[in-house]
Amino acid sequence: MNQKKTETELLFDLLEKGISPAHAVSACEERLVEAGFEQISYGAKWNLMPGGRYVVNHHDTTLFAFTVPEHWGMAQPAVRIAAAHTDFPCLRIKPSCDIQTNVYAQVNVEVYGGAILNTWLDRPLGVAGRVAVRGEDAFHPQVRRFQSEKNLMTIPNLAIHMNREVNKGVELNRQTDLLPICGLTDGAQNADYFLNFLAKELEVEKQDILDFELTVYNKEKPQYVGLADELISASRLDNLNSCSALVSAIIDSQRTDGMNVIALFDHEEIGSHSKQGAGSILLHDMLIRILTECGLCEEAQQMLYNGMFLSVDVAHGLHPNFAGKMDLTNKPVLGKGFCIKEACSQSYATDCEAIAVIQQLCEDNHIPYQKFVNRSDLVGGGTLGSIASALLPVKTVDIGIPLLAMHSARELMAASDQQALKDLTEKFFS
Repeated sequence: MNQKKTETELLFDLLEKGISPAHAVSACEERLVEAGFEQISYGAKWNLMPGGRYVVNHHDTTLFAFTVPEHWGMAQPAVRIAAAHTDFPCLRIKPSCDIQTNVYAQVNVEVYGGAILNTWLDRPLGVAGRVAVRGEDAFHPQVRRFQSEKNLMTIPNLAIHMNREVNKGVELNRQTDLLPICGLTDGAQNADYFLNFLAKELEVEKQDILDFELTVYNKEKPQYVGLADELISASRLDNLNSCSALVSAIIDSQRTDGMNVIALFDHEEIGSHSKQGAGSILLHDMLIRILTECGLCEEAQQMLYNGMFLSVDVAHGLHPNFAGKMDLTNKPVLGKGFCIKEACSQSYATDCEAIAVIQQLCEDNHIPYQKFVNRSDLVGGGTLGSIASALLPVKTVDIGIPLLAMHSARELMAASDQQALKDLTEKFFS
């Protein structure tokens, strides 16, 4: 009999598999199906059953999973929603990407999201994502997932002998300083070497590759760090640790008297305003359809308004070398539980009634939590909570695991905080 994996083991699995938004969604979908969730398509007819559990893949990079109450006729079963995001700061490969500089083969890339640019230098880099290949007719191309099995690229630093001021700080140009080297050429003009490589890997003709969405990702493995393995150093912690916790929570929840929904959105790192982002009508549309399919069309708006929404994304932990960057009285640290994130500007969804619900759940169930607020003289980040709740006006709370090195090519968290986040979300769903 297989022993159940710990939450950190499940997180490591997703970190290694979720090397692009499409791969992250595929890994989460696979785990949900293994747990008994039925795959359904948004563009097809549904036949929801009482007590059913379902998963919807939306455009490959956004995922919904939901559970239906066992008794549809009950009065106003509460709808509880938790959302995270599948994308992460990285480099994306541009079309017509080949660049030759003397004998060096390079690839033209652009920066996706708010990456810490210098952390991408001198690392082994792979490529993963989606490739659209010519289909039987123009409206139905074949969309193939791709993952490089080997290290394909690197972006080397300039030697200190050629830049004596490097340790005083260097601003990298996004166009000219971040071009990865992917090989050596004979100096002759040999166009399309990346496309030729991609065609060979996919076993298709080069001319049949119509377009792609390819992420350059850090191929280094997640690792435990610390004298007692209490820390996790890994790429893509923001925000795959939240995705992993939400999948675990909806699988393990035993709630039968209401609806639980998780939404894993793409494009949070670039503003959420897309057909698969939290800034679209998608979440509201999905919830109305679920309730309508359950015969609750007339009650749908009332039920949604009485629901509750958790926006789950990472928070900033206190950095020991830069403690002055933290708020004077709210100083969350790694290993002391997830954070409730507050901002009077509503860059984090702040609602004292909703926050009280989360605090009582934690205190009643001995789940460690902390509070994060930005310094008053520093502009912090935002997340999908306020964006989504503007379209779905329900009680909303922003929560998440505290990190160090957020948006680096490699980030740092405490292993124990993963369990705290999963426990809270499961209680929220139960």
